Amino acid sequence: MEIKLNKINCISGMIEVPADKSITHRAVMLSSLAEGNSVVRNYLPSDDCSRTIEAFRQMGAEIKIDDDDLYIKGAGLKLTSPHSGKYDIYAGNSGTTTRLLSGILAGQNFETVITGDDSLSKRPMQRVIEPLSKMGADIKSNDGLLPLIIKGKNPLKAINYENDKSTAQVKSAVLFAGLYADGATTYRESVKSRDHSERMLKAFGADVSVDGNSVTICPAERLTAQDVTVPGDISSAAFFIAAALIVPGSNLIIKNVGVNPTRDGLIEVLKQMGADIALTNMREVSQEPVCDIVVKYSRLRAINIDASLVPRMVDEIPVFVLIATQAQGVTKVSGAKELRVKESDRIETVTSQLKKLGAQVESLEDGFIINGDSGFNLAGAVVDSFEDHRIAMTLAVASLIAKGETVINDSHCVDISFPGFYKSLKDICR
Repeated sequence: MEIKLNKINCISGMIEVPADKSITHRAVMLSSLAEGNSVVRNYLPSDDCSRTIEAFRQMGAEIKIDDDDLYIKGAGLKLTSPHSGKYDIYAGNSGTTTRLLSGILAGQNFETVITGDDSLSKRPMQRVIEPLSKMGADIKSNDGLLPLIIKGKNPLKAINYENDKSTAQVKSAVLFAGLYADGATTYRESVKSRDHSERMLKAFGADVSVDGNSVTICPAERLTAQDVTVPGDISSAAFFIAAALIVPGSNLIIKNVGVNPTRDGLIEVLKQMGADIALTNMREVSQEPVCDIVVKYSRLRAINIDASLVPRMVDEIPVFVLIATQAQGVTKVSGAKELRVKESDRIETVTSQLKKLGAQVESLEDGFIINGDSGFNLAGAVVDSFEDHRIAMTLAVASLIAKGETVINDSHCVDISFPGFYKSLKDICR
């Protein structure tokens, strides 16, 4: 499927973005492991989150969908073995489903096979296999790739695990496995990754303590059902923030966005670049900070981003590179090698496709060099999403300032995280 887009005059109005994908995954998982009836309000009905819902339905949780809400009767910490034909659990394109679920399955008393689509089957799983194996789970893989055959153990062995990479998925897998361990499990990382799991585990009654970049979890006998309201996803809001910043004359309000301090790196960086961004109506919803974001067109200055900032904006880097093409000066992004093992090699896909539009972007092994001094004009072209939702949305935003027509191939992949993205974009284009 392709979509054809053209340059616009400005962005204006008010918009709400879909619910946070990371938080939706975790809310479904912990509600399914809890005792009692939980409600997950304003969940994200994306392809990825649907994989998590179906996985836990297969393992004993009762999950009913009512408009924007999920009603979940938990199965408790001890799940039932899924039996669904050839493969036990199909994770589709969802790395979050696969890696977090691996931590939970590591503590069960049955064997499970996790498979995925072609894209997910190329993404590295050794990063979760290693710590979970140290805890006593028996995990077989295709040389560190899917399928994963997980034979759980209960109790698992408590470990102290140190990771030189900042990855919330690995951290969450180890913390979830720690619920089934024979003592306190501690996870340390070099730079603090997003902390939705720690916040939500505490809310569901787990014994979790945080000390800087170190998290310790104690084994649990039970989790207690909760009502969770999922805020808007800052990773989805990023595309509209970008659009308002780079299309002259724009003024946009984005309502009810989660601004967790482990996820707000893009906003911090853009303010340093001179962006006119205001966070209003700050409040807390289900242990997460939430606000409305007001964005106006701004002339931006180049900036350098290194590994200390990357974990707080890793999903937003593709669209940040687009923003940097419109900033005065040369922007350098380093310490972002993780982008090479996402849904696509995002360093290469961002570089190659923005070049087609006329941007001066060069790839590094761990990032980018973006030259905004060549002028601010892009030109429409035929570009490819590589079936990567964040690449497709980045290119859609780029089309708004590109002369002529931009054609995006495989544009449908946005449904992985943002069903209805193109309509939402059209609604605020003038």
